[in-house]
Amino acid sequence: MHPDALLVVEFLNTVNVEKATDVLNEPDTWRRWAAERGLRPGAAAEARETRDALRAAIGDPRLPRTPLRAAATISLTDDGPALVAEDVTGAALAAATRLVVSGDWERIKICPADDCLYAFHDLSRNRSRTWCSMRVCGNREKARVWRERTTTPVDA
Repeated sequence: MHPDALLVVEFLNTVNVEKATDVLNEPDTWRRWAAERGLRPGAAAEARETRDALRAAIGDPRLPRTPLRAAATISLTDDGPALVAEDVTGAALAAATRLVVSGDWERIKICPADDCLYAFHDLSRNRSRTWCSMRVCGNREKARVWRERTTTPVDA
């Protein structure tokens, strides 16, 4: 997976709907998560606002779409202009911006399973992947649809 997509997906998945956990709720966990990626954590409230806005932008049905404004710092390096980030929030936004520019932003998706909502990077050729995992969420949905289709209604 491309490093920008990896960072964005990992940032979006700091909340886990299935396990009802949120990395941002515990300061030690948040600092450790950021340190493992070589980043400064920054304020958890700002990170949560950014994460939720990005999740809403890619289709998390629990979250309303809200505008988000962030200042950008651009540095001219030997490789050309580069977005510079101060912390995780800035790094995630810079990575998301690069994904938009490269045309890969629409490959970042949210699993539609209500009990999952896991963010993933769609690497399918035609960008048509729906489920985070066909073996888990996709299979559950197919089984549910099949049960609904084959279950005979009982007349009362």
